Amino acid sequence: MTNTDIIIHDEKDNVGVIVIDKVIPEQNCECWIMENDKSAKIQAKNEIPLGHKIAMSDLNEGDTIIKYGHDIGKVVKSIKKGEHVHVHNVKTKKW
Repeated sequence: MTNTDIIIHDEKDNVGVIVIDKVIPEQNCECWIMENDKSAKIQAKNEIPLGHKIAMSDLNEGDTIIKYGHDIGKVVKSIKKGEHVHVHNVKTKKW
């Protein structure tokens, strides 16, 4: 996990979690997929702070956000690969 910027918990996840202070626009990030100890790369499109999510693929309005291999919400505004995923573009399905 050396030099990891983003952790992806499950191979099915379409978001990763920033595990450094922040990523900045155009930053090339190293990702670690915990489930199978694989690695991936992605370029950040926005500044994203520690603990927030990054889209690992393009997501359209109505799509389901998958984290830990589970449904954690729905996209309410389209998100491009590498963009910040947070309350401005994702909502819970509970209400």
